[in-house]
Amino acid sequence: MRINLDVHEKGLQNAVRRARERNIIIPTFAEQQDPGKIPPAIKEQLKNVGLWEVNPLNLFRATWKNEPKERGGGFNGVNYLEIPSALTGVKARIFALVGKWFPTGAHKVGATFGCLVPRLVTGQFDPTLQKAVWPSTGNYCRGGAYNSALLACESIAILPEEMSRERFEWLSKIAGEVIATPGCESNVKEIFDKCWELRRTRSDIVIFNQFDEFGNYLWHYHVTGSAIAEALEKELAPLGRGEGGRFAGFISATGSAGTLAAGDYLKEKFPSCKIAAAEALQCPTLLVNGYGGHRIEGIGDKHVPWIHNLRNTDMVIAVDDNNCMNALRLFNEPAGQAYLGATGLSAAQIEALPLLGISGIGNLIAAIKFAKYYELTERDVVFTILTDSMELYSSRVQELREEFGEYSRELALRDHHRYLLGLAADNMLELSYYDRKRIHNLKYFTWIEQQGRELEELNAQWYDYPAYWQGIRDQVAEIDGLIREFNEKVKMA
Repeated sequence: MRINLDVHEKGLQNAVRRARERNIIIPTFAEQQDPGKIPPAIKEQLKNVGLWEVNPLNLFRATWKNEPKERGGGFNGVNYLEIPSALTGVKARIFALVGKWFPTGAHKVGATFGCLVPRLVTGQFDPTLQKAVWPSTGNYCRGGAYNSALLACESIAILPEEMSRERFEWLSKIAGEVIATPGCESNVKEIFDKCWELRRTRSDIVIFNQFDEFGNYLWHYHVTGSAIAEALEKELAPLGRGEGGRFAGFISATGSAGTLAAGDYLKEKFPSCKIAAAEALQCPTLLVNGYGGHRIEGIGDKHVPWIHNLRNTDMVIAVDDNNCMNALRLFNEPAGQAYLGATGLSAAQIEALPLLGISGIGNLIAAIKFAKYYELTERDVVFTILTDSMELYSSRVQELREEFGEYSRELALRDHHRYLLGLAADNMLELSYYDRKRIHNLKYFTWIEQQGRELEELNAQWYDYPAYWQGIRDQVAEIDGLIREFNEKVKMA
């Protein structure tokens, strides 16, 4: 099923009028993919705009290519870093995109842009009459509330009550309404239940569910996928004896499965690479149809997202959240950083460690396990994602300190060797055809029985492959055309 791009004239007129009143110009996907296409006048104005500022110009900063500055930055190459082998203990080179340099400090501003903008430029969402509802396990509702503010839309953020204090404090200043649902990252159904309650009781809302909105998939396929491909072209330089580097795989926590869409893009460019979906060992839904609660914030589970292309997923990797929380202290406590410096990490490498938030640490651990499972060598490159940074989790470090006491060199030595160097290739599953189908079939119970999706479309995702997914990807040109038409209408006084 393609993204609905039918135009609703009345809503479109209202959206254009609102954008004209607020001086809003919307970037295209192509401009976010390649900021070189952004008009010079926009770039000049951005020199006076802070990265987190509620300014419509920051819509153009929904890209992996922002200059890493808190204010006034332009655009440069892809923001990514290499995780040193002295830290990972594997020979393979592990790289990661850096999400800190998006507005709000997380890449979900891109995913929410992909969901909201097609509805806005077609008039399906009327910002003068309707509120945008952003159900999430963390950063998605932050990105949605932020983009809503930039696009002069009212918003409602929904997230579990056990998410970090920083998230709630920031949302209280941006979203029109914040709703805390019971539980932690794993309690996604409670979020869905709240959405159904809102549908029954309110007529002024449009729900943008990251788990079934194909704008999420589309944005990551084109923008995140192309950013990783660009970084890979740079890093896969010929190695000794004329042998080239090999791109082994892309690893990302499943979450909403939006980011995993970048893997679909990469497989087209590098057909031999593998896509690995990571999840918490404490809630191994993909691995063994399991359930439970965990502490890797923002990767919600206990279901399979509607937008997850299982036909293209090669492996599932379960990550113990205890590993993540101990590595969190290793990377951010002064004693941990001092220890890592003594092991050979440079000052710049240590300074970069807070770029890894909790889910970023989980992705790193999954990438290490991936490299160990496939016995990767110095020739091999693995890519993963740092969705956000420690800027959103400082309270977690203090909570761990209060619970377990001061951090020492001895604890740092333990944590490095046990939770990084000593990782085993366990709790992993290389997916056969029927493993993929088994996971895909889990969508039935959430999306057909609970959420009202059509069985015909569920079967099309599997049996009409790859045409079903390609049809969605191909819509980006049409959406960019609608964005340009919208901007022209806004300019017409």
